[in-house]
Amino acid sequence: MRLGIVLRVLSLVSLIVSLFMLLPLGWALYDGSGDRVPLLASFAVGLMVSLLLFLVGKRRADYEELGIREAIAVVGFSWVIASAVGALPYLFSGVAASYVDAFFETMSGFTTTGATILARIEGTPRGILFWRGLTHWLGGMGIIVLSLAVLPFLGVGGMELYKAEVPGPTPEKLTPRVQQTALFLWGVYVLLTGLETVLLMLGGMGFFDALTHSFATIATGGFSTKNASIAHFGSAYIEWVVTLFMFASGVNFSLHFLILTGRARSALRDEELRWYAALTVAASVAIAFFLLRGGFFDRVEPALRSAAFHVVSLMTTTGFVTTNYDLWPEFTRFLLLLLMVFGASAGSTGGGCKVVRFLLLGRQIRAEIWSLLHPRAVVNTRVNGQVVSRRSLSSVTAFFMLYIAILVISTLAVTAFGDPKLDFMTSLSGVIACLSNVGPGLASLGPVENFAWLPDGVKWLFSFCMLAGRLELFAVILLFVPGTWTR
Repeated sequence: MRLGIVLRVLSLVSLIVSLFMLLPLGWALYDGSGDRVPLLASFAVGLMVSLLLFLVGKRRADYEELGIREAIAVVGFSWVIASAVGALPYLFSGVAASYVDAFFETMSGFTTTGATILARIEGTPRGILFWRGLTHWLGGMGIIVLSLAVLPFLGVGGMELYKAEVPGPTPEKLTPRVQQTALFLWGVYVLLTGLETVLLMLGGMGFFDALTHSFATIATGGFSTKNASIAHFGSAYIEWVVTLFMFASGVNFSLHFLILTGRARSALRDEELRWYAALTVAASVAIAFFLLRGGFFDRVEPALRSAAFHVVSLMTTTGFVTTNYDLWPEFTRFLLLLLMVFGASAGSTGGGCKVVRFLLLGRQIRAEIWSLLHPRAVVNTRVNGQVVSRRSLSSVTAFFMLYIAILVISTLAVTAFGDPKLDFMTSLSGVIACLSNVGPGLASLGPVENFAWLPDGVKWLFSFCMLAGRLELFAVILLFVPGTWTR
């Protein structure tokens, strides 16, 4: 392991996080609020951390291409460094009662989870709220993908880093150069953010609320500036706009690129996109039916709007809410829990296991059944007309096994704390909500609750689950494998 190259990239991550603190500082200065000094102090400390990491890394003088071991270390520790530095505004301003709470809130932001320890969001200064939303936006596309555009200036190549960080089983380069790929992805990201901001303002939102909610939507994060989340605005138009952009953000960003470059027909032939859309529609209609039958709504449009909003919100792992879905019928609650596990598309900002993995698993099962019936037949598993390699299929199977293992062990660990409020459903849904980067769960961690009451040990465990889920499990688990640290 060449630590010098790792420390230099980590210094860049700390620098990026620190520089972005100047944006919420601008809001604080404009408002004349008390969060000016905490944000300025956080910026200064972040710069010192960045300088220290760079100087230590530079002394080691190992200017070489990033290898897989270095990429794994950078990816895993980047989010830790970003969260450690990004937690300072919450701590210095007194918004968070302890560093544990501040770190949890920041990790939740950067991993686009949306689980919060804030009980009075509307009483928080706008500078801090803007920083809170900005952590979503930076984490959504990935600080690493952003830094790829400038890594050559540090003498560091980036392809291994890109493959290690981008969500999904098969990260796809849009252009021959990885730096150009990063810029294209961020271009699409900024375009979607700007478009949603304009549409929300047309629906009556102020610029600040429209921008911060666009940050949370496009990043599929879910941090709102209002205690009641999207329900605060009481607007069917806003709910449909947010639903549309949450769905779009759950689509593979390479497909957005194809659409923007005039290749929409190729994008629409993507099988994962079709299954993602079909699952969304089917789940929305099913839940709307049960809501109407249960008397929760007396008209079709409000029932379908509420069902579609929460199906898309939880499936894309955004976590916005318009009502307390924890009071809905058991069928709908269980279906929503399953959708949290399913997640969005590979290559999107959404979390969860990803639709394509379930698609591959289903076809793998079908191929195995066919092989049992026809032992001499050569049966291949295909997606989008292409044969999927045995290595990719093994990776998918291993991912599911690892996801289940972390889910079971983490749930057992949470229930072992013995808190009366940490019943089975609260513990299970809390782990799923963090591991799939959803945010709200069920029961005592439901859509109208927060995570502030949890014991510190559970907050650290949930922070680990958020990080593991955001980095597709393997990148984090490899940090604990001795072979990662030796040549």
